Amino acid sequence: MSAAAWRAGKTMKILVTGGAGFIGSALIRHLMRQGRHAVLNVDKLTYAGNLESLRAVAGNPAYQFLQADICDRAAMSQAFASFGPDAVMHLAAESHVDRSIDGPAAFVQTNVVGTYTLLEAARDYWSALPPARREAFRFQHISTDEVYGSLGPTGLFTETTPYDPRSPYSASKASSDHLVQAWHHTFGLPVLITNCSNNYGPFHFPEKLVPLIILNALDNRPLPVYGRGDNIRDWLYVEDHARALEMVLEKGKPGRTYNVGGSNERTNLQVVEGICDILDELRPASAPRRALITFVPDRPGHDHRYAIDATRLRAELGWTPLENFDTGIRKTIQWYLDNAWWWRPIREKKYSGERLGKK
Repeated sequence: MSAAAWRAGKTMKILVTGGAGFIGSALIRHLMRQGRHAVLNVDKLTYAGNLESLRAVAGNPAYQFLQADICDRAAMSQAFASFGPDAVMHLAAESHVDRSIDGPAAFVQTNVVGTYTLLEAARDYWSALPPARREAFRFQHISTDEVYGSLGPTGLFTETTPYDPRSPYSASKASSDHLVQAWHHTFGLPVLITNCSNNYGPFHFPEKLVPLIILNALDNRPLPVYGRGDNIRDWLYVEDHARALEMVLEKGKPGRTYNVGGSNERTNLQVVEGICDILDELRPASAPRRALITFVPDRPGHDHRYAIDATRLRAELGWTPLENFDTGIRKTIQWYLDNAWWWRPIREKKYSGERLGKK
């Protein structure tokens, strides 16, 4: 099966790692809506993995789930052998910077050792494929803009920006990026890499800024803002990201990196204030929710600014985001208002909003 055949609408069998996480579940829901592909979701189901995020596709005959650790070589080899994928979309990772400050070891194990293990299982499988399928196979690695370090007040991250990771999380993702590129250059494995800006949207585990602020505001709890709230991020609606990932898989050039960004720079304080204002409109409280904003000591080594230049993705593959931050954040807030069934058990049993990453 060639890349051209994929673009013509042929079915691919896609092995997705980390598909019970935030971005992974959005990707799988997107792929299932297309009605073209078969998906095997491989997820360890750590604290942030939630099969409830995939309730809408659980009964789809084109969807399968395997609970397994990407660090388990035997399990990964068996998954390749039994499913027979045409492509891998690798999203399984420890992803929260604050947790990487508290416990870096899990990030090294999953993000570095796990990626190595998956690459080796993929290489063995790919090497044994018939020539046509071997040529068409793709290993897509989903990474982050945080590998590039911190920007000053101007400029954008491009695909050629030197790596300069500053946290245990970003260092582990930079390591995994380098491993993926090395397996391409040394062994010929046809890889694709994407580096994305901050995602937000439905089904987001509430340790991250946007869902944490929404849920704290609904509970009339303090809204913690690090430092002065002037750290800047480029925000990307998760469903726009899912579309970009599918587009890179189908059209991307092996060995190439594609940055995915929404061109929506906001300070953290602007994000928090915007959420307060929309919530006050949609679900009025006794007092404006901006009064709940509480400035707290900054995160250690907090990068000041990230911003993505997605020109390559737009120009070469034709991707454009459908949401800007104003439309996307309103959709996100409305989703949390309408879907307490998903987030309330998490707040009650897994994570209640406590501060992480103070070391």
